[in-house]
Amino acid sequence: MILIGQYDSPFVRRVGIALRLYELPFEHSTWSAFSDAEKLRRYNPLVRVPTLVLDDGTVLVESHAMLDYLDSLVPPARRLFPVAEPARHRALRVATLATGLGDKAASFLYEKRLHEAASDFWLERCRGQVLGALQALEAERAARPGAYWFGAAIGHADIAVAVMLRFVNEALPGLLPMAGCPALGRHATALEALPVFQEISQRFTPPS
Repeated sequence: MILIGQYDSPFVRRVGIALRLYELPFEHSTWSAFSDAEKLRRYNPLVRVPTLVLDDGTVLVESHAMLDYLDSLVPPARRLFPVAEPARHRALRVATLATGLGDKAASFLYEKRLHEAASDFWLERCRGQVLGALQALEAERAARPGAYWFGAAIGHADIAVAVMLRFVNEALPGLLPMAGCPALGRHATALEALPVFQEISQRFTPPS
């Protein structure tokens, strides 16, 4: 498999971390959706990262679809999303809140950096969506005092929250009121200290 995209994207990073945790071999191509757009277009008509090229040539173009595929390659007991309900949809809810937070933060960033006159209305809408997701995640994490969100082992929900928080705090310092989110702060700090998070890591570089 080939994972395309730089690890300063939290969406690329969550896939890279899952590949390492599953001990699945892969090649990492550090193409940018901006500076390497034409090369990337040959694989992904959306010209987005992450892009995952499977061994049979099939190309997956969205991080959740990639994780769903990777989960299918390992025994059910090793999967990072629970297999049975209601645990499965609860973990999916946390992961999608986290990725939604990251997506809206990216929209906020691009509005500020790529438009000569940023829309105050759009910025405030994105800010409200980010903060709403943050508050919901903080309340949920505070209610679960264990090392991980769901049980004794790390899961996709844990990974999604940690990588999205790292991205937003680096790309948009001050946007997240982390002083008021102690449970999320502890969660992110603990996961970022893990060897796989240290390996699959890159400081954010703004698009030029």
